[in-house]
Amino acid sequence: MIKWYQIVLLFFTLFGIELIYFRLAENYNIIDRPNHRSSHTKVTIRGGGVIFTIAILLATILQGFSQIYFVIGLLFISFISFIDDLSPLNNRIRILFHVIAVAFLFYQLNLYSLPFYLILLVFIFVIGTLNAVNFMDGINGITGGYGLVALCTLWFLNTQIAFTTGVYLLAAIVGVLVFCFFNFRKKAKCFAGDVGSMSLAFIILYFVLLAIINTQNIKYIMILFIYGVDAVTTILLRFWRGENIFKAHRSHFYQFLANEKQMPHLMVALIYMIMQALINIILITADISNLLWFILYIVIGVTIFVLLRIKMEGRDRLFKKVDANNN
Repeated sequence: MIKWYQIVLLFFTLFGIELIYFRLAENYNIIDRPNHRSSHTKVTIRGGGVIFTIAILLATILQGFSQIYFVIGLLFISFISFIDDLSPLNNRIRILFHVIAVAFLFYQLNLYSLPFYLILLVFIFVIGTLNAVNFMDGINGITGGYGLVALCTLWFLNTQIAFTTGVYLLAAIVGVLVFCFFNFRKKAKCFAGDVGSMSLAFIILYFVLLAIINTQNIKYIMILFIYGVDAVTTILLRFWRGENIFKAHRSHFYQFLANEKQMPHLMVALIYMIMQALINIILITADISNLLWFILYIVIGVTIFVLLRIKMEGRDRLFKKVDANNN
């Protein structure tokens, strides 16, 4: 078990590494320039979320290189995402690295012993979730804040059902806290970048899947419910409107709140954190071992979210078909 002074030392070590990265990013022009899709207006350092992977690497050293296949998968997805932050890559190359990373993740979790159809379903879920978390990284505070809620929930669950060593979870939490120091502010010092959002999603998914495997209860996917329901409803609504779902956009609910409603970024991030935290409390305290109850909770949650979107955004914005010439 990691000692309190090791946690403090880890925090200041990661803090120093993050500052070093800022200097390198400034020297090599690793920055994010605002465009018509951006929710920010200031040139900002990109890739500060690299600290999440570094935190796990340091934890790996402390743990004697245990759970190494998970770490290798994390390195694959972090590497290709960081390269993509520097210069946009061909989708085929990016997807290839994602598949390799997930293959290592599955090996660590011993998922290849499952029937093929289950492997395929989990693969689709993991790839979809990785990209959904990446799409949700668009305003100050939301990635770090939401990730902190997810990881703290997983850490608490681990104290109750012991599905993994606590060192990796604590290291990830410390890494997110360091990132939040620079990002969870009105004028962010850095953004997570693809390397941050993808690596954080990979880390969270690993522990969510570990919890599901060890408890044989699928309910723990709800730890990412708010992100999931925003991403999925946005894709479905864009498809309904006849938009190209692969084209960049500003159609997520959090983007509507930040851009059209002009709500402060940190307030939007806090709303998402609080909503997910409330769901996690229900998740921990309620008996959702029955599949029908699980489906019922999902249906109720999705219905409430969709009705909220209709109420705030209006039917025309959400459902009106677009002109094919403008798509």
